[in-house]
Amino acid sequence: MAVGSLTRKHPARLAKRSSPRGCDLPQIAVVGLGYWGPNLVRNFHAQPGCRLKTCCDVDARRLDAVHADYPAIGLCADAGEILADPQITAVVIATPVATHFPLAKAALLAGKSVLIEKPLTANVAQAEELVALADERGLTLMVDHTFIYSPAVARIKQLVDSGELGELLFIDSVRINLGLIQPDVNVVWDLAPHDLSIVDHLLGRLPRSVSAFGAAHAGRGQEDVAYLNLDFGDGLIANFHVNWLSPVKLRYTRLGGSRKSVVYNDLETAEKIKVYDSGVDVRGDDPDSRRQRLVDYRTGDVWSPHLSREEPLARVAEQFIECLTRGVRPPSDGQAGLRIVRVLDAAQRSLRARGARVEL
Repeated sequence: MAVGSLTRKHPARLAKRSSPRGCDLPQIAVVGLGYWGPNLVRNFHAQPGCRLKTCCDVDARRLDAVHADYPAIGLCADAGEILADPQITAVVIATPVATHFPLAKAALLAGKSVLIEKPLTANVAQAEELVALADERGLTLMVDHTFIYSPAVARIKQLVDSGELGELLFIDSVRINLGLIQPDVNVVWDLAPHDLSIVDHLLGRLPRSVSAFGAAHAGRGQEDVAYLNLDFGDGLIANFHVNWLSPVKLRYTRLGGSRKSVVYNDLETAEKIKVYDSGVDVRGDDPDSRRQRLVDYRTGDVWSPHLSREEPLARVAEQFIECLTRGVRPPSDGQAGLRIVRVLDAAQRSLRARGARVEL
């Protein structure tokens, strides 16, 4: 698909803006001003380490809204204008999933680094091509896995990496709410990348296999309720519930360890994380003899670590700028994005096979 086919022509409004921050700063463009795009615009505009030069969307009303809040930012309706601008260092893509690959590929071929909304692409082959292209050209390819940049997930990773939780035994995650029903992808591709990216960030490896069940109720043939089960081996299993039809909104993750467990409630304002010094201790000399094995139930303290109030998306913007200016590799790089797409692809195949396990 050509980039030109992704846009409609509107009169371009390219604002001329002096750059008090200096012309040597990375100059960035945001493509897509729908649900998530304005949040990216707000955060990149606030960053002192870059200049947000241009925003692009096919909808003139969205361009007008950006112009009202940020009159100095240039606007255009054709992404080709951004790709042809030699001053633009990097492109931030927040468009429908089907357009991720052609836009990102065109940007990389134009010599521009890319930050792209989750999921990276609509299939594995596209993700592999983008990763290879970015590596070949020495450019940054970063996926906006926003939650792994949150203070809460950063603290959980510290607990996991330090061994304080012991051996991880299970992970349960619930991400449900009423809407937003997407027209182009099902609930797995829309909501599950958040929790899959969190688990991928904590574990750093793919599961051995995936099983998924789902149902479509809204009449579009796309699943709006789904359950995923991931087998990571060594007794570790992870379950995910995603749902667009729930009357209540929940963002809830539990990690059970052999020593301690963690409950992460993203909707909680004061204590997003609680650490439980509780579990089961098994005693007995003969592990094969049930009669000689004794189970002790241990109930200890519960505590909540202090977390900073930093907005995760602000950290995403900071990280992307660090990639552009210092050449660092982000935790949500193209390889991480590819791993998530592999899991989503396996889940999709399992959905079509009515829950059959799909190995990775």
